[in-house]
Amino acid sequence: MREAANIRAVERLDVDWMGFIFYPPSPRHVSGSEADAEAIRRCGRTKVGVFVDAPVGEMAYAAARYGLDCLQLHGSESPDTCRAVQTLGYPVIKAFHIADADDLKRTADYDGAASFFLFDTKCDGFGGSGRRFDWSALHAYDQPTPFILSGGITPQCADELLRFRHPAMIGADLNSGFELAPALKDAGALDAFIRKLKPKHHASNPQTI
Repeated sequence: MREAANIRAVERLDVDWMGFIFYPPSPRHVSGSEADAEAIRRCGRTKVGVFVDAPVGEMAYAAARYGLDCLQLHGSESPDTCRAVQTLGYPVIKAFHIADADDLKRTADYDGAASFFLFDTKCDGFGGSGRRFDWSALHAYDQPTPFILSGGITPQCADELLRFRHPAMIGADLNSGFELAPALKDAGALDAFIRKLKPKHHASNPQTI
């Protein structure tokens, strides 16, 4: 998320967290302008700042300036770096790039160093590939840290997502599959997808955009 009007449209939906990318090479990177900062600070949902191998001090500055609630570390950050962020008072989401069950073994070193894991598709960059990995690989995951499913989730994935079950899974990350352009989310597509995932909730709590 980046554009003020788009942030306002999406935060009116039944979303729990909203992500803001602080990685300059990303086409979704927050510009750093005061207008962007104000638009993000005004967001009423849990605000997640996404960083890639950034110094802890840089993350702390961004968290304070933008009013972030949680920090997602999407690079090669060590368990010690994750713990250093935790000492600042922020929950940590540590991302792992997954191709098969062997890639899950690295998570054991991070138990206790992160509040959540995020499992994304292994690719040459740091996310946003638009591709899915084989979710069945996650049946090998047996660590206590809850995880978020990411990577290539599109409006066409709702039925598969509803069928997928894992006791440690707490949610799904919706990004490039719901974009009109980088950092510009299709609020209508998101609303329809969420209503399909949570039909009983919306029957008693209708949402409009």
